[in-house]
Amino acid sequence: MKKYILDLKVTENLRLHTNYVLLKFTTVDGSSLPPMAPGQFAEVRVDGSPTTFLRRPISINYIDMDNNELWLLIQLVGDGTKKLSTVSPGQTVNMVLPLGNTFTIPEDKASQLILIGGGVGTAPMLYLGYELKQQGYNPIFLLGARSATDILQLKEFKTLGDVFITTEDGTLGEKGYVTQHSVLIENKFDKIYTCGPKPMMMAIAKYAKTHNIDCEVSLENNMACGVGACLCCVEKTTEGHICVCKEGPIFNINKLLWQI
Repeated sequence: MKKYILDLKVTENLRLHTNYVLLKFTTVDGSSLPPMAPGQFAEVRVDGSPTTFLRRPISINYIDMDNNELWLLIQLVGDGTKKLSTVSPGQTVNMVLPLGNTFTIPEDKASQLILIGGGVGTAPMLYLGYELKQQGYNPIFLLGARSATDILQLKEFKTLGDVFITTEDGTLGEKGYVTQHSVLIENKFDKIYTCGPKPMMMAIAKYAKTHNIDCEVSLENNMACGVGACLCCVEKTTEGHICVCKEGPIFNINKLLWQI
């Protein structure tokens, strides 16, 4: 898929949570956004931050076709993302996109698919769910967070399929972790897609292996360049050491050398 270096105009800056903002962008000249697939990401330049020298990798959260908008869900974890969260409508932000590979879709429309996201790892699950719905699948979502206030974009997820929730403190949905949710106990799934903290994804991978379920994960290694040049995001796989930004970020768990 062709890559672009674009200045995109901010259309909206929404504070969803103390630690999360949703930024929406469109093209400056009104042209259509380039094609982007679920699981891909953008490398975003951060201007005005004296401590931020490298672009920040941000998962593509959603593409609003009707409004020609790209959505990026951003967790505020450092100077770069905190500075990025201050942009206002009308300002432009430079990005390289789309980068990385995408999720694989089973041929059988009757496949039982579950999309599991934890924290900001729910971001790529929204666009994937939308694409699955458009193609005639009925995705199920399982979202996990520490507390009810940490569950993001619930309204948007509910428009795409059934949504199940776990919170560590029990303030919403079932109490515990995603791997303990009853939806995984009471149903047989053909495929799992997941993104979130590595311990969560490793636990889901172990569950998938145990139950012989095909499973793809979206890795969140540090990806400074996005093109495999800086070697910041190397992951050891069955094919040797590879750059997540170039060969991923989506991997089948059978390719990863996790202890599962």
